[in-house]
Amino acid sequence: MTGVSRATDHGRTRGWVVGRVAGAPVVVSPGWVVAAVVLVAVFGPAVQRLVPGTGSGAYAVAGVFVALLLASVFLHELAHALVARRRGVEVRELAVTLLGGHTQFGAAAPTPATSALIAVAGPATNIALGLVAWAASSWVPDGIATLVVTAAAVANGFVGVFNLLPGLPLDGGRVLEAAVWAGTGRRSTGTAAAGWVGKAVAVGVVAWILLLPLARGTTPSLTSVVWGALIGAFLWSGATQAIRGARAAGAVEALTVTGLMRPAVGLPRSTTLHQLADRALPTGIGVVVLDEAGATTGCVDPQAVAAVPATHRAGTPLDAVCVPAPPQACVPADLTGSPAVEAIARASRHAALMPVLDRQGRVVGVLHTPDVVRALRRPPARR
Repeated sequence: MTGVSRATDHGRTRGWVVGRVAGAPVVVSPGWVVAAVVLVAVFGPAVQRLVPGTGSGAYAVAGVFVALLLASVFLHELAHALVARRRGVEVRELAVTLLGGHTQFGAAAPTPATSALIAVAGPATNIALGLVAWAASSWVPDGIATLVVTAAAVANGFVGVFNLLPGLPLDGGRVLEAAVWAGTGRRSTGTAAAGWVGKAVAVGVVAWILLLPLARGTTPSLTSVVWGALIGAFLWSGATQAIRGARAAGAVEALTVTGLMRPAVGLPRSTTLHQLADRALPTGIGVVVLDEAGATTGCVDPQAVAAVPATHRAGTPLDAVCVPAPPQACVPADLTGSPAVEAIARASRHAALMPVLDRQGRVVGVLHTPDVVRALRRPPARR
């Protein structure tokens, strides 16, 4: 089982770096070794039953099958990576893990089409490998060779079809996400939809693994129960994370600079507190201090203003009661969504109070860091 990852903030998967593809490390995790041992232990007795006389050599045959499976998982992830690079998306890692593998990217796919193409590439590769192996099974000698090639065909076909199931964290979930995203214009809506479908897929897969034997009048084997539990837990956990991520992404998508800012005006640094009082600005209007060239230098601190005695206000300039806010702390007023968050993050490195400028460079507001934090934590309004 494999999946394509959109994560941009995860560390490298623990394991052995066995190579690189276009600079991205290929990692085999210890979990894959565990899976390989289990698969050899399960497939070995099956080989002994299907090809009498193989004896302990059946486990060597099982090892060959597992090696082919490892190669197919790698090719699955390689397909994700190659399509991603072709579409301009940075690839950070290809990993083979306990339940398959994942490909990690430096950024999310910028469009629904790119996301869908990257996702489909992996399962399509497995299906193609399965068809090639199936065709080859009629050309190889009967016996062990036929068994291994046929098993590889079935395994690749299963992995390809399974990964196309329309729920996150599977590749088919990314395709569903892209379709909803294209239809609604909101990536987070697509992620949430694919996450909820992913939970249904998790329940369905576990039910199929455990109930199918009962429907045939047999009891599920211990191996089926264990793998069913592992796969179900993996799918459910991935779907849950996707839904949580969609909520956070929805908050970002709904964010606008003008919706977050508090209104403000820009005044020359030479303006005195007495002159400021004469302007009789409405309550709640902030003041951004400008230098002689019109560039921002700071934001007036109301507490500092209140601390100045009335007798000194005629001689106290705004410069004396402001907190620094250099031009690097300014944020364009027309930004929304992720670009707005990125601009605010850059500006906040220079000041806690960030002037907001319109396209003409005029001061229209001030952003307060706590307001931004609250907005990102607040769930988006239903539409």
